Amino acid sequence: MAWTWQFEKADGTSTEPPAPVEDFATQGDAESWVGENWKELLESGVDQVRLLEDGTEVYGPMSLHAAAE
Repeated sequence: MAWTWQFEKADGTSTEPPAPVEDFATQGDAESWVGENWKELLESGVDQVRLLEDGTEVYGPMSLHAAAE
């Protein structure tokens, strides 16, 4: 199984991350990676992500922007 992130603009169009991202062996590894790198992704123009397992969407879109209070 390969876990990957799909990177998107706010309107759902695909965009590229600032650097190539490898596939992850586990969901936890993928989630940890995005948790550590979300600020850099946001600064590079990525607004939201979707988590895929072998090309099938697991969840998303998940916004990288802070929730409005």
